[in-house]
Amino acid sequence: MLHGWDNFFVTAAQAGAALIGLLFVSVTVGTGFSTAKMVKGTRAFLTPTLMHFAGVLFLSLALLAPWSSLWPLEVILGLFGLLGIAYQLVVIGDRRDMELVTMSWAEWIPYVVIPVLGNATLIAGAAGFIAKWAYAPFIVAGGIATLLLSGILGAWDLTLWLARNRNGS
Repeated sequence: MLHGWDNFFVTAAQAGAALIGLLFVSVTVGTGFSTAKMVKGTRAFLTPTLMHFAGVLFLSLALLAPWSSLWPLEVILGLFGLLGIAYQLVVIGDRRDMELVTMSWAEWIPYVVIPVLGNATLIAGAAGFIAKWAYAPFIVAGGIATLLLSGILGAWDLTLWLARNRNGS
């Protein structure tokens, strides 16, 4: 069922790995900032972004593995999607509690809607594999691409946060 998808998942894995490396470079630039506000702000953007990129890398590698059947992938995709949604709820609570910035409802879309949509899509892809839907790989690919997009948005915001708060204010 995954025949012909190797290039997509290799590319997604490479993108996830490269973006993790660039994320570390971005954070390294901000290591001189030691104020409590800077540490809080960096964590608010860094950990969820890292999780999205690491998820893309992990899922792509799992999908490239030569499984003898699809059931391990169905379990991995389903659990990853469920855990991703649960983690996102924790992230929402943490960001609200930090009171770093007040964000309008539209600004929460990249932080809430896109990651939840990506994880829900992975659950749908797992169900598609179970049901033997021919388009299940497209659903999974869409979920992985959505998580990659979410990570890119988070990395962009982390970079902006570091640039705006460079003086430690």
